[in-house]
Amino acid sequence: MRAIVLVLAICLAWPASAEAVKYRFGAAKQASSQQAESHGSYAKGCLAGGAELAVTGDSWQAMRLSRNRNWGHPELIAFIGRLGTKAQSIGWDGLLVGDLSQPRGGPMTSGHQSHQIGLDADIWMRPGYAKKLTRNERENIGSFTVTTGDHMAVNNRWTDSHGQVLKAAASDPAVARIFVHAAIKDQLCQTVGDDRGWLRKIRPWWGHNAHFHVRLSCPAGTVGCFDQAPPPAGDGCDATLSWWFSDEARNPKPDPNAPKKPARRQLVLADLPQACEGVLAAQ
Repeated sequence: MRAIVLVLAICLAWPASAEAVKYRFGAAKQASSQQAESHGSYAKGCLAGGAELAVTGDSWQAMRLSRNRNWGHPELIAFIGRLGTKAQSIGWDGLLVGDLSQPRGGPMTSGHQSHQIGLDADIWMRPGYAKKLTRNERENIGSFTVTTGDHMAVNNRWTDSHGQVLKAAASDPAVARIFVHAAIKDQLCQTVGDDRGWLRKIRPWWGHNAHFHVRLSCPAGTVGCFDQAPPPAGDGCDATLSWWFSDEARNPKPDPNAPKKPARRQLVLADLPQACEGVLAAQ
């Protein structure tokens, strides 16, 4: 009995900041009643006063509602509305929107390492539907990939309208960068013509052939929100893009003599900005 009491005492005394904090953020069902503010960086932070993306808007439908990840900074919600309207003018029936952030941002129990401060959004490559989808359809309908099986080029599901939607997104002043599959970036490099300034924001990354990941800059005037370093100068249609199609990139061979990497440590509350403790505690 004394041993049990001792164990309980140790557990109660163990600081919450030493526990993986993703479960606390994942358990939050609503945003905090605070002024909207992004705290920290995209992969190590939280979101105060988040806004919920409406399940169905004039120009979008939110998908995978069971995840409760349709929350973001009000600037992100406004951006989705702008992009959805642009997409409709291009010929889409609006956007299908995947994960944004959790109600209070922070680390997620599964999936993304980023999406923590309410400024990241996954937009599906599948154009939206004219009809309003049911909740069940939003759980079961999937996007589709727009790259070939060998991931060296786009496939026949890629259309000019995809490029136009990406251009509209990258041309928005609030956008810092957009992650797409390297084959998509390459397709754009070959086809967009002379108006190429926006291509700088289109960045190749693994995956991202069934959705594109939009990342906004920290809203103007915010304190404690940290932007990612800006993309390199130029349109990115150079040797740095060619690398993504090399054998080194496509078939990485681990060094047998390299020391084994330790398992990724889960974030604890102490890793996040101090303001995140208040975000979790707020009503």
